[in-house]
Amino acid sequence: MTEHAITPTVDNPPVTFTQAEIGWTPWLQPLAEEDLTERHIKGLVEAARAKSPYFRLLVRDPEVLEARTKTDKDIFYNTRLGLPRAERELAATAASRYNGCIFCASVHSRFASHHSKRGGDVQKLLDEGVEADLGERWNAIVAASVALTATPPIFGEEHVSRLSAAGLDELEIADVIHGAAFFNWANRLMLSLGEPTPAN
Repeated sequence: MTEHAITPTVDNPPVTFTQAEIGWTPWLQPLAEEDLTERHIKGLVEAARAKSPYFRLLVRDPEVLEARTKTDKDIFYNTRLGLPRAERELAATAASRYNGCIFCASVHSRFASHHSKRGGDVQKLLDEGVEADLGERWNAIVAASVALTATPPIFGEEHVSRLSAAGLDELEIADVIHGAAFFNWANRLMLSLGEPTPAN
């Protein structure tokens, strides 16, 4: 066992998808808040992220974390053009549901519910999975997100055509792709570094 390894100690980890707030425990030791340098704080982008064990773990490589965080924020918060925030979050939720990332699905389903005011449909996605009928526009977004998340990816022209037929323009389609692709990667990173825990 390396000096950075810790033994998982999670009792009763969450095993179902939920919109409730849950926690996350790393399997490797994150940096302690008091050990963060100016370089680390710059890598976090937002100082408040120092409270998160996930970001304190990733900030061991602050340059990569800074690039990752700025990409994340641009995909989900830069909504002046393109897809509404709710549907960016829907794409992330669909990828997370398909990948089995309970923690990421909980975070992004809450955002999708908040911004869309369609909490029942978001919960249906969590409960029934990516085949749930959410209406054609959302069905097309979920299908495209899942196709990008599959291994190997099966995303193709038919998904673009379906998104277009559901009323999405080119910028909105690009945002579906960005949201799902980013969270396909983010899920796999989080799933390989720790596990969901009951709310703190």
